[in-house]
Amino acid sequence: MAVDAARSEEGFTSAGATRVMVAACRAAGLDDRDAELIRLGENALFRLASAPVIVRVARGKEWLPKARTEVAVSGWLAEEGFPAARIVGDLEQPLLVEGHPVTFWHLIVEGDRKATYGELGGVLRDLHSLKLPEGLELPSFEPFDKQELRMERAVIPPDDKVFLRKRWRELQDKYAELRFETPKGPVHGDAHVQNLMVDDRGEVILIDFEAFCYDHPEWDLMVTAVEHHSLGWQTDEQYADFVAAYGRDLYDWPGYETLRGLQEFGMTTWLMQNVQEDEETAAEYRRRIAGLRNDDAPRDWRPW
Repeated sequence: MAVDAARSEEGFTSAGATRVMVAACRAAGLDDRDAELIRLGENALFRLASAPVIVRVARGKEWLPKARTEVAVSGWLAEEGFPAARIVGDLEQPLLVEGHPVTFWHLIVEGDRKATYGELGGVLRDLHSLKLPEGLELPSFEPFDKQELRMERAVIPPDDKVFLRKRWRELQDKYAELRFETPKGPVHGDAHVQNLMVDDRGEVILIDFEAFCYDHPEWDLMVTAVEHHSLGWQTDEQYADFVAAYGRDLYDWPGYETLRGLQEFGMTTWLMQNVQEDEETAAEYRRRIAGLRNDDAPRDWRPW
């Protein structure tokens, strides 16, 4: 595909992502008419009206290796029979359109309930028990790999960028001191409960593999531990179900506070990419940056 990388990441908006989605569908022989934007975050996700397909548009060419990883991981998990999102197998993937990697996924028809935290703990326990096949090369977990681009390109006040760069350097120093005692294995890399879907048959399905890696399992436990202990997004009962299903509470680990800092930083810089979309997103970003500036303050962050 033709590439126009110069404008791929800069100003990634719903309108620009829609233009890329249309071009990608036409290249793949799919009908883009009446496609619906269902999410704009690290990627833009579109549901096609013409076929049971989700089109995933990444922010820029820098995300191409991650898109390739997603496709490879989906194929491997399908071979394992693991309940996970499936790529559309008869299409060339990923496409590169105007500097944006694009992938196509089978639509998961949702049932009438959301996944539970106990189910998340069980899925992660099962995932971490898998053995990687020969030939599947996965990166290590990289908590800083997107942050520099995010800070450089986000439309935020200059003093926020100065603060974030200082915090970024501090977190890198703390990260260098982390000591893990667990063996490495397959890690989802963004293991929150919203990355589970329950289909219309009641099966719990793991989605979103762009951060998938080969590393220590703590990175997958970090997300829910921080959401509970720092942000209060789950009840004590919900978190207890997660811990019981997985078999470990990361809060008891000496490295938890470092992982908390990394997770909160990532959650803030992820959101700040879209402050230009609407005032609601901008207001939530302001809440999060205020929290980062005061480590001891209560977190009144909202799930996004």
